[in-house]
Amino acid sequence: MKLLLLFTLFILNGLLLAQDARSELIQSEKKTFERKMNFSKVNYPGDPNFDVQFYKLNVYVTHTPKYIKGDVIVTAKSLADNLTSVKLDLQNTLTVDSITLSNNKISFQHLNNIITVQLDKAYSLNEIFSLQIYYQGAPGSSGFGSFEARYHNGFQTIYTLSEPYGASDWWPCKDTPADKADSADIWIRCDSSLKAISNGSLIGIVNNGDGTKTWKWQERYPIAQYLISMAISNFAEYQQYFKYSKTDSMSVIHYIYPENLNNNKTNLGHTTTMLKVFSDKFGLYPYIKEKYGHAQFGWGGGMEHQTVTSIGGSNFSDGLISHELAHQWFGDKVTCKDWQNIWLNEGFATYCESVYIEAMQGKAAYDASIASSMNYARNAVGSIYVKDISRVDEIFDGNRSYEKGGTVLHMLRGIVGDEKFFTILQNYLIDPRYAYNVATTEDFQGVAESVYGSSLDYFFKEWIYGENYPNYTVKWNTTPTGSGTSTVNVSINQAKNSSPQFFTMPVQIKIKTSAGDTLFTVFNNQSIQSFSFVVNGNVSSIQFDPNNYILKNSTVAVGIDDEKLVLDKFELYQNYPNPFNPETVIRYQLPTKSFVSLKIFDVLGKEVSVLVNEENEAGFHQVKFDGSKLSSGIYFYVLQVGNFSSGKKLLLLK
Repeated sequence: MKLLLLFTLFILNGLLLAQDARSELIQSEKKTFERKMNFSKVNYPGDPNFDVQFYKLNVYVTHTPKYIKGDVIVTAKSLADNLTSVKLDLQNTLTVDSITLSNNKISFQHLNNIITVQLDKAYSLNEIFSLQIYYQGAPGSSGFGSFEARYHNGFQTIYTLSEPYGASDWWPCKDTPADKADSADIWIRCDSSLKAISNGSLIGIVNNGDGTKTWKWQERYPIAQYLISMAISNFAEYQQYFKYSKTDSMSVIHYIYPENLNNNKTNLGHTTTMLKVFSDKFGLYPYIKEKYGHAQFGWGGGMEHQTVTSIGGSNFSDGLISHELAHQWFGDKVTCKDWQNIWLNEGFATYCESVYIEAMQGKAAYDASIASSMNYARNAVGSIYVKDISRVDEIFDGNRSYEKGGTVLHMLRGIVGDEKFFTILQNYLIDPRYAYNVATTEDFQGVAESVYGSSLDYFFKEWIYGENYPNYTVKWNTTPTGSGTSTVNVSINQAKNSSPQFFTMPVQIKIKTSAGDTLFTVFNNQSIQSFSFVVNGNVSSIQFDPNNYILKNSTVAVGIDDEKLVLDKFELYQNYPNPFNPETVIRYQLPTKSFVSLKIFDVLGKEVSVLVNEENEAGFHQVKFDGSKLSSGIYFYVLQVGNFSSGKKLLLLK
């Protein structure tokens, strides 16, 4: 879902977001949904005793009066032995006329927006049953407008937007994203002058001979309840095709209010290009056997209804279109298991806007897009993991769930590198545990770690479950060391945070010298930490996080005093350069005056050189190793200081 500023500027978490074009992402016509929302579902995330297999909605919808009547078939599998009753969600504003099972009426109770159904027998584990619920009434419209009947340009329009808790405002279901139906039918009867658009493939339009038509849609991919939708109006149609191979194509069709189509054809036409970009990056569009497109609705933003995004406003930007399309992978194919993990939907789709910008405009445009996201992310309050899902504005906090969530992916890309990053996203989407299913942060973390090959626990704990971002003070000085090289001492100091107290991150430091630029990466895992580097030439400046991989504030200053450098541990650094021929420099630090042994060994453990065997003062030290008398190969250098011992590998290539 993408939220827009439309007609009125709304204050979200005390911040007025109307500064630049990117503010269209952040807020919408949220109106008074907090007062209308039923919050009891937070403590009742759907009946865990059955698994939905299939929904069939067969409904008659009228605009004036705003009314719905029909039946919904729920086919489900028992997840318990001796199952005798189940619960479904339906708001009390709607009336249940009857419920049948195997063509026989069964008893039920409809209280507190929950239908408790007494089954016709005790069902065993994995046994299938099918309920048919007949109901009618004037639907409520909570959240962002879960069921609305409005006008555009004098014409009727009816639409739904069920995220997060609004599905039960207009149809009986198991109202939790954790339980996707394997498939669904959505049959909509409406005035014959209107078109009724929904998910999946259109398999028929029936003229009922009474001034109404029934539009029959069939969704044969798994679908979450909140992604089932209706959009009904006098739509004009704009047809495209996504050619995903030399011989195959998929229909891309846009249902737009006639007065808005011509002005938006150009941007809507970019949809097929976006489909190619995202298919190349993430894997083929997930619903390739059905369709994609848009159906305009009266809400000021966009909603990623599966295979048919609902799109609002009168001007459809590339950001809006790409955001909702990206959801077809991240949010629809793999859906957050609960609303606490909404960043898996919204953060990913927000980041994908920048991915599309990068594909079309290049790296500089991508960097600018990320910098804009970071500006909003700095205003995020609380953890990305949503602790209070009783409030819709908490779930869909633009600064936190969208912008900071997207920034997390940018930072992950910086840590693992481009190739592994996109492999992580691809593997996440095809993992049989999550594809066309649901996932949590821990599930995504597990995929990321399996591709990266190392733990990323520190990263996810601090960025998803922690709060705020690091504030760095970086100081440095330089000392000529002779032979045309310089030693650069860098002190990194983080201001104390709440949770975590400080951030652990790999940090890039670029040192600019008369001989050129050198980029180092250090692992900053202390609130106050010092590093030393040896570079060629005279140092002119340093850049901290030059590629803007970290959401942060930072200041860099010249002139730390040696005595102020924090040396709280023994440390042996990687030699530079490595591989080398024939000389390299080995650096180490001492927190106290100590007797030092530094030796070189070959792969068989034979000592080949003694570089240091004497007492050293506390501080940074470096020693040059000349391997001109040795043959090419792998060697090891070992630092021994009292009980401290550390070794690293170096490679001589002649």
